[in-house]
Amino acid sequence: MQPPRAVGWSPDRQALRIIDQRLLPGIEQQCDLVSLDEVIDAIRTLAVRGAPAIGVAAAIGLSVALRNASGGDGARARHLLTEYAPRLASARPTAVNLAWAVERMQRVTEAVRNDELLAVLADEAEAIRAEDAAMCERIGMHGLSIIPDGARVLTHCNAGALATAGIGTALAPLYTAHARGRALTVYADETRPLRQGARLTAWELARAGINVSVLPDGAAASLIAQGLVDLVIVGADRITANGDVANKIGTYGVALAAQAHGVPFYVAAPWSTIDGATPTGTHIVIEHRQADELGDLPASVPAWNPAFDVTPRAFVTAYLTDRGFVEPPFAVDDESP
Repeated sequence: MQPPRAVGWSPDRQALRIIDQRLLPGIEQQCDLVSLDEVIDAIRTLAVRGAPAIGVAAAIGLSVALRNASGGDGARARHLLTEYAPRLASARPTAVNLAWAVERMQRVTEAVRNDELLAVLADEAEAIRAEDAAMCERIGMHGLSIIPDGARVLTHCNAGALATAGIGTALAPLYTAHARGRALTVYADETRPLRQGARLTAWELARAGINVSVLPDGAAASLIAQGLVDLVIVGADRITANGDVANKIGTYGVALAAQAHGVPFYVAAPWSTIDGATPTGTHIVIEHRQADELGDLPASVPAWNPAFDVTPRAFVTAYLTDRGFVEPPFAVDDESP
């Protein structure tokens, strides 16, 4: 079975169509979003999530929201863009792809006439979507060299098809290897607090016929220590100039365990996730989530619930991108794909 299509256009190209990931794995439901508020809500509530998918959703969502709100009037759409762009870019703070996509959509309108603006925005949004899908394919091909037949792979969170407009970033080499007949054993961390590994990674890999097992986050170090993991591969929401990596909370602990036991730790991400303007991970704004996402807590007990952590460059074996394997430092010019 083909990987799911998490984000894209509705068939009439009048709406942003997503799989509502809040409902998985029990319900596979597609939703069409037409307003800015709907797009922002979907991003904030993780109906659509994963850095590349958020960027694609922002681009298509901005295009359709402006068309619908302006009634097709280019001058009105240009005026609304000045309001819509900052609101959308601030929907979530950590993933660099969101701001990158919004800024790219703004730039493309600078030298066009008002009567061209909406068509240019739609074309640019489609270009971002198509580039993302092609990026995933290239990561998959470049990553084949680290996925031998019989590989036992540990991953954290979800960096697969549900996180992109294609076959994923961290999971792209697995899909590509599987398509070539290579046997794989994949271990997916549950990934607290929202269980993206258990709900999403396990769902899409099992759907594709790839052998996958789910383990509690706290069991990952033990699994590695027992020699049951050949490599770790994770995605990224932001990679700084020096190579520090922001990813779903718990990634840093997996990296520590991997280094302690001599297991390679790979980070797979597109060039749009590289933030050469941010020097190190200490400069990244880490999003904190609500306490209720941790489950039932005593009413008087507060929660410390960061959505991401930062893995220092020293713990990363290599960075896999659509340009192949690369090494930091990364420059500001490296931010665009």
